[in-house]
Amino acid sequence: MLARHLILHGKVQGVFYRDWTVETARSLGLAGWVRNLADGTVEAHLEGDEGKVARMIEAMHDGPPRARVDRIEQHDAAPQAFQSFERR
Repeated sequence: MLARHLILHGKVQGVFYRDWTVETARSLGLAGWVRNLADGTVEAHLEGDEGKVARMIEAMHDGPPRARVDRIEQHDAAPQAFQSFERR
């Protein structure tokens, strides 16, 4: 099990980014969460199979149609054994 903590920069709020993230993560069988931050970024915690986490991060560079992701900060994280993926 791999866990990654992400901060997404760009036009990622007000474009259904969190809903898209929940739907995409669940379709890949990932666990974790996603939320907006006050500075206009989106924060996410992903847990799951290494290959699926990598696919999710790759997809997050594009996101939903109206989003523009300029940069994704990635850091290793400790798995927290989430059972599902949720929007916070």
